[in-house]
Amino acid sequence: MFVHLQGPWSPLLGRLSAEQLPFLHIPIIEYTFAVVVLLGLVVVGAVTYLGKWGYLWRGWLTTVDHKRIGVMYILIGLVMLLRGFADAFMIRLQQAMAVGPHSPGYMGAIHGYLTPFHIGQIFAAHGLIMVVFAATPLLVGLMNIIVPLQIGARDMAYPYLNAMGLWLTAGGAALVMASLFIGNFAHGGWYGFVPYFELSYSPGVGVDYWMWAFQLSAIGTSLGSINLIATIVKMRAPGMTWMRLPIFTWASLSTNLIALTSFPVLMVSLALLGLDRYLGTHFYTAGMGGNLMLYNDLFWIWGHPEVYFLILPAFGIMSEIIPTFSEKTLFGYATMVIASFAIGGVSWGVWLHHFFTMAAAPSVNSFYSVTTMLVGIPTGVKVFNWIFTMYRGRVRFELPMMWALLALFLLLVGGMTGMMNAFASNDYMWHNGIFVVAHFHMMVLLIAASIFGAVEYWFPKVFGFRLEQKWGKLFFWFMVLGTGFVFVPMFILGLAGMTRRLDYIPYAAWAPYMQIEMIGIALYVMALAFFLAHLYVSLRDRSKNLAEADAWGTGRSLEWMTHSPVPSYNFAITPHINTRDEWAWRKENGLTELHAGEYEPIHMPKNTGVPLVIGAFFFALAFGLTWRIWWLSLISVVLIVLMIILRSFQKDTDMTIPPEEVERTEKRAIDTLYPSSRADVPVYPGGTVGTATAYQRLSASEDVGVSSTGTLPHASVDR
Repeated sequence: MFVHLQGPWSPLLGRLSAEQLPFLHIPIIEYTFAVVVLLGLVVVGAVTYLGKWGYLWRGWLTTVDHKRIGVMYILIGLVMLLRGFADAFMIRLQQAMAVGPHSPGYMGAIHGYLTPFHIGQIFAAHGLIMVVFAATPLLVGLMNIIVPLQIGARDMAYPYLNAMGLWLTAGGAALVMASLFIGNFAHGGWYGFVPYFELSYSPGVGVDYWMWAFQLSAIGTSLGSINLIATIVKMRAPGMTWMRLPIFTWASLSTNLIALTSFPVLMVSLALLGLDRYLGTHFYTAGMGGNLMLYNDLFWIWGHPEVYFLILPAFGIMSEIIPTFSEKTLFGYATMVIASFAIGGVSWGVWLHHFFTMAAAPSVNSFYSVTTMLVGIPTGVKVFNWIFTMYRGRVRFELPMMWALLALFLLLVGGMTGMMNAFASNDYMWHNGIFVVAHFHMMVLLIAASIFGAVEYWFPKVFGFRLEQKWGKLFFWFMVLGTGFVFVPMFILGLAGMTRRLDYIPYAAWAPYMQIEMIGIALYVMALAFFLAHLYVSLRDRSKNLAEADAWGTGRSLEWMTHSPVPSYNFAITPHINTRDEWAWRKENGLTELHAGEYEPIHMPKNTGVPLVIGAFFFALAFGLTWRIWWLSLISVVLIVLMIILRSFQKDTDMTIPPEEVERTEKRAIDTLYPSSRADVPVYPGGTVGTATAYQRLSASEDVGVSSTGTLPHASVDR
């Protein structure tokens, strides 16, 4: 039934043997393994010494709280970002050392210090990690944290499913990390070269690692997209009409519609590859009834919408930060919403520009050139709206705003070079060249800049204190310098004809540019050190930087209405939404200190360890399939099904927070910020404005955070 593979195989360990452990015989991996083991021991030792295992299990590993799940997504993203950056460092170092056909080799390499096989793996791992396991979890984590707060919900629509998505993503990331020390990774690019990744040409386990890690991440992201769409559609607070949604929530809705419709295509393309590699079918095998182009079409039908899956939340972040620090409402709200969905819609019609050189008819290439250029129209609308938002505003250049402006600059550079790539005639000249690499790194870096801006912006909301500024600004400026030093030479080399994925540089004349890029990498390393110092100093001095509910003083949307950090139930009493930019409106009308009298019981989901256990079994299943350890795969499938069935019989899945506990939590939040006297609490004149309602009561029997859309009794409003 299964394809027979040459080489050793045993029923117990499949293809796994001591020879497949590279850290036993490759020095560079040996050192990396030692560092990782040491760091792991330090972390385990610290948690044990501090006696935090119980807290870790109850408070985090089994949580279904959307905020904590979001934080864990972001932690996964940051760890994988660090791994991806290490890969980038190794690539640049190799190319700087290996200039010219006679350049010396070290540690067994012909040129530089990496063999072609090894650097091929690093190229593939770097791309996959940065796109799928760094940027995607970072943005999904931010959406997890912020969207329910912006729409006045108490949690996601499906908290249990939310945790499942997290642990499946974690399983995929763990599989990529496992390939570093057990076996090897794919060496045919992050998106897979057909037919190079077929079993005949890549008989090792690298492609299998790549395929199953990708698949786990795709399943996890699909589950997350279902959850976010359902949350936005069904969990909005009373009065939160569609045209009152914060723009980040609109961007999240558009993003997750893209995910829900594109990730299943990716899963199918990978499943067909799995059938080719394990059962000997020929979906992608030329000459055997298969079609090479089938994979390219299926992959990029997912691949290009994935670009907008990443960019649209970044645009949403910029649309939140710029009005806050311009102290103005967002210019052109309706056109921003339309532009978000226009970008999402056009994203489905551009995938063929990834292979203009694949001998399609001129009319086909022309069609996809035009659709690619169409993306510039809604994107341009957004750029002009951000500029007009800042125009005549009281612009404050604090760290979130600096990151947002950097993202805007990178968007302009990436967008202009993207227009150059949209011409099929241009693409024939620099296809597979590093000009294209420099272009899409501008777009990825704009996403990264937005994410760093979002972390600065919403960090006080999540953790209750603001990040310090000094080290944060050093981090920012060294990132700016590093970007300039790395990517300006890369654009120049791209125009000079340098192609991508080179293990050595053929022309000595390119050496100065490679040296400049290394200076840029050194600046990035310094930026990383400043980032760590930024976090350390902020954590050390957190008591000096406690944040109020509205941490920046000019917040506009609903998340700034509740305490910082946000309590587990988000809002003690569900707010009633009266207008767009509800929080800004309440400040203008003196309604910030209103509450609705006595607190009510709050219905919330209970923590559960089932998603974590199922995620671990999915990891074991993928690992077993990678190494063809059939008993492990079979047991994993049985245990996954068993856990799902057992979970379906579990009835004790929720709890009620009594009003006394809600009151204590609310009082403690205020006392923490104003320990000396409650008289210091800012007081605003209360009451209603016209027919506006401040809060909407929910009965205790209603489900978690489900808002009533009917007409409920007007809440009693006092101060």
